[in-house]
Amino acid sequence: MDPLNKTSLSDFILTGLTDVPWLQKFLFIFVLFFYQLGIMGNIMIIILAIRDPSLHSPMYFFLANLSFLDICFSSVTIPKMMAGFWIQNNVISIKACIVQMYLFHSLGFSEGVLLSAMGYDRFVAICHPLRYRIIMRRSICFYLVFLSWSAGLTTSLVNTLMTSRLPFCNVNRVRHFYCDVKPVIKLACRDIRVNEMTLLYFSGFICTGTFILTVISYFYIISHLVTHQSSKGRPKAFSTCSAHLTVVMLFYGTAMCTYLGPDSEASIESDRVAAILATVITPSLNPIIYTLRNKEVRNSLGNIFKTSQYW
Repeated sequence: MDPLNKTSLSDFILTGLTDVPWLQKFLFIFVLFFYQLGIMGNIMIIILAIRDPSLHSPMYFFLANLSFLDICFSSVTIPKMMAGFWIQNNVISIKACIVQMYLFHSLGFSEGVLLSAMGYDRFVAICHPLRYRIIMRRSICFYLVFLSWSAGLTTSLVNTLMTSRLPFCNVNRVRHFYCDVKPVIKLACRDIRVNEMTLLYFSGFICTGTFILTVISYFYIISHLVTHQSSKGRPKAFSTCSAHLTVVMLFYGTAMCTYLGPDSEASIESDRVAAILATVITPSLNPIIYTLRNKEVRNSLGNIFKTSQYW
């Protein structure tokens, strides 16, 4: 019996990125390096935000939550992908595939909402500095973080539940290194046009909606800086926003390439490239971006190193 038919009703096979043995070993080292870099960098951000009193502000509260999201986001897919570099047929059960799909999209949606909240925080800090502590009080910050998590955990249920109800027959090779909605629903043995339309409009609405909210925040920030801020104060204001703006562009750039691009055979390869950027590169670059572009984080990190050298 064909081995594909043996597992067609209960398992999927993730094809991964390549079948070339030497390239698989190289990619394993490459992904492992960036995964460890991201884990250590994001843990460092969380520790700094908790330990240093000078970082006890809404901006770093959101940043610590973003770092925790990035750790979870990359950990959902990368360990399974690295296992695939050593296993010829990287098998995953359909139930585990659905769970991975749900976690990936819920964490992704949560990060999009959180980035919008961080944009709003920068808007209040720059445009309403005298009222910043009142507007961005602790209860509001906790509410925005709770909103980001709850929005992600609930909105991702739609595509996940619709996918879990699809019948899967003989073909079970997922042309990806993790279980994403687009490559999985293509394996269903019934019409998937409703699923594709739901994915396009629903995910597109969430992605573009949170992106537009972030753009609106920066529109008001730039308008305020041009019309009200002195020339001496503008560089400092822009420096506080540049790190967040870089992360926003990386996040939404990869998301829009994956879910709002044309659905074709050629798009499968581009989707995998975008997924590598989203799951491997971006979570590891976020701590570096915030560390290099943020003076307060650099000072806090330097103080820790000085203390460790003293002891």
